[in-house]
Amino acid sequence: MDIDVILRSMSPRLNEGEYVFVTLTDISQVNRNDTICELREAEGTTVVIEKSKADELGFTYNYVAAWITLNVHSALESVGLTAAFSTALTQHNISCNVIAGFYHDHIFVDAKDATKAIEVITNLSKIN
Repeated sequence: MDIDVILRSMSPRLNEGEYVFVTLTDISQVNRNDTICELREAEGTTVVIEKSKADELGFTYNYVAAWITLNVHSALESVGLTAAFSTALTQHNISCNVIAGFYHDHIFVDAKDATKAIEVITNLSKIN
């Protein structure tokens, strides 16, 4: 739970592929084995899915993302990890969408920014 230890220990991994966020009013439109993540909201269910699968299913989207996994086990109650990497990415004009899993944090950045985002996060782990 020590943020300095977490930052020094993290190593970002760029997952292959391109990913999109779509919203569905009927989740049965998609095979749930194909989703990366689902989040129910009042307006519909947001689904993160591979771009190729979204195209195959005819889903619309407006944001194509790269998926970065932080290979460090941080406790869900840890304080400061999201702030640290989101601030570092902000300083390089890179937006991020964060999903915290039980074992890892997952960052979705614009696909065009993937290489730079990996560099920024790697450098963040070196300075702490």
